[in-house]
Amino acid sequence: MEDTICALSTAAGMGAIALIRVSGKDCFPIVNRFFKPISQKHDISKAEPYSCVLGKLIDDKGQTVDEVMLNLFKGPQSYTGEDVIEIACHGSTYIQEQILRLLTTNGARLADPGEYTLRAYINGKMDLSQAEAVADLIASENKASHQIALQHLKGGISKEIKALRKELIDFVSLIELELDFAEEDVEFADRSALNNLLKRIEGVLSSLISSYDTGNAIKSGVPVAIIGAPNAGKSTLLNLLLKEDKAIVTEIAGTTRDAIEDEISIDGVNYRFIDTAGIRETEDLVESIGIKKTFEKIEQSDLVLYLIDAERFNSKAERRVLNEELAHIVDKIGERNFILIINKVSSLKESIPESIQDLKPISMNAKDGFGLEQLNERISSFYNWGDLAAQQSIVTNVRHLKALQLSLVNIEKVQQGLNEGLSGDLLSFDIREALQNLGSIIGEVDVDKDILGNIFGKFCIGK
Repeated sequence: MEDTICALSTAAGMGAIALIRVSGKDCFPIVNRFFKPISQKHDISKAEPYSCVLGKLIDDKGQTVDEVMLNLFKGPQSYTGEDVIEIACHGSTYIQEQILRLLTTNGARLADPGEYTLRAYINGKMDLSQAEAVADLIASENKASHQIALQHLKGGISKEIKALRKELIDFVSLIELELDFAEEDVEFADRSALNNLLKRIEGVLSSLISSYDTGNAIKSGVPVAIIGAPNAGKSTLLNLLLKEDKAIVTEIAGTTRDAIEDEISIDGVNYRFIDTAGIRETEDLVESIGIKKTFEKIEQSDLVLYLIDAERFNSKAERRVLNEELAHIVDKIGERNFILIINKVSSLKESIPESIQDLKPISMNAKDGFGLEQLNERISSFYNWGDLAAQQSIVTNVRHLKALQLSLVNIEKVQQGLNEGLSGDLLSFDIREALQNLGSIIGEVDVDKDILGNIFGKFCIGK
């Protein structure tokens, strides 16, 4: 990567200021061609690294484009590991365009998406999982996803992977050394120690793999299905949670015929609430399709909010029907987190049956907001994330998940081969496969160019 690259690193469009980043071996000579410092003492070709220089950018006609501040970095002590200049200019889109034109006509080229971070990876400033964490940090929309991205950026998962690889490399080296002394029938690698190591690695890999469900929920938003009979108040509850009229609310049963989704943040975690069609027997084709989708959404959700209209408890016949309905819903929900909500409690005239009280229902009036705080607290109690930045590594990346799953299969094969007394060359093969898969997470083995292109191509230009 010999080219010098440039790009706008702040958001596109007009603003108070903008930042244009230039990186590469020729960045200082290129910028020096059209930059005039306010003080002659501050010639950037002679300026101290990690300093700021105030001056003007002059175009090819001798006209001032803007007064700017240059932040100067000398490689390898920079984000990319190369010489870097950050040009802080006024946020006019015209000024941004003119500065980029000056840079490209004087020898720089526009950067590709993610090229700055790709150069940081290639120059050893970060490993591959840390580079991916940069994109996650930029995309973080809540406290939880921000904490996990920071943990990965600091090398949380990298440290675990590197430690596992080091121990495996030590053992495979001893096993392969044995192959050089096959005729002497010597054993350098302690098989019992290897067995203990494999068991421990299996535990670590299984733990990381199981953390993906949590990580993906935080990254994508915890899916929450709002279900119940028609007119139980599901759409009203969704509007209350979102603080806007997202769903149509009428007295007509069966208004909601398709799933309506939106996200909110509760205690720093995003929850994706899904308002579903009311569950009932119907001959309406469109409504029946909506009800079918309701049960599909239940299957896809981590948490289910089941609303019951409190007025139904005022009828003995309805109370019997409710017990049957509730048993059916609980069976459908299975092991998912579940919150029972008695809505419209202001209309309740009879007491709630003990069988339902055992489910610890929340009393609400979704129409006026009564019970919302208690509902939010109950939702948060199911997902006690704590300080995610201080916890063990949480996997959020599907590429990492697949590599970990393949690694676990490799380790299980080694374990099986060890138990069956297989020769060292066969054990070595599976250990090497595990090392390859683990290494692909952090980029410590040959990483296919297509993989790199796929990873960094998803970054925004300027990062």
